[in-house]
Amino acid sequence: MIGLLQRVTTASVIVAQKTIAHIDSGILVLIGVERHDTEKQADRLMQRLLAYRVFQDNEGKMNLSLTDTKGGVLLVPQFTLPADTRKGNRPSFTPAASPEQAETLFNYLCHQAKQRHPIVATGQFGANMQVSLINDGPVTFWLQVYPTMQNKFGTKNGSKNQFGTKITTAKSIWNEKRAAKSIWNENKHCKINLERK
Repeated sequence: MIGLLQRVTTASVIVAQKTIAHIDSGILVLIGVERHDTEKQADRLMQRLLAYRVFQDNEGKMNLSLTDTKGGVLLVPQFTLPADTRKGNRPSFTPAASPEQAETLFNYLCHQAKQRHPIVATGQFGANMQVSLINDGPVTFWLQVYPTMQNKFGTKNGSKNQFGTKITTAKSIWNEKRAAKSIWNENKHCKINLERK
């Protein structure tokens, strides 16, 4: 799950010419949900957002979090964040969660935010939104919580999350790379032997 955090002096969301959300000093966070995300990733991201030190203390250093300043948080869903942009001129949305999964987890994240913080505003999932903000600094951070890894939580490769999406763990990816490297070395060794003959 991805959170693009921006420190703002003010931010708002307009839908159908009506302001549906507004905060003063605080953070605006664009939320991107990825295919393998679960409530665990949402919980961890919310924990980091509230504790991340982006506000200045009396000495001008970024030592204060949103929890310290009691500022507002505006959460806005943005499905384009998980896009794969490594190749070509058109983004691939393969890494993104399905609309149903993304909406469920975004709503869960918003609910958790309201349970933990006094000033929370949200955008509208699936709507055409006009988002306005004044970035204070500018200060912008990309926070990302990766899917559960096998060696930490015991999730097996190929198992499914609560939305039926198969999970590919870091360990399985490492094993695939190791196997590919082994094949490459064998082919290289065979080529050397043929050249010697």
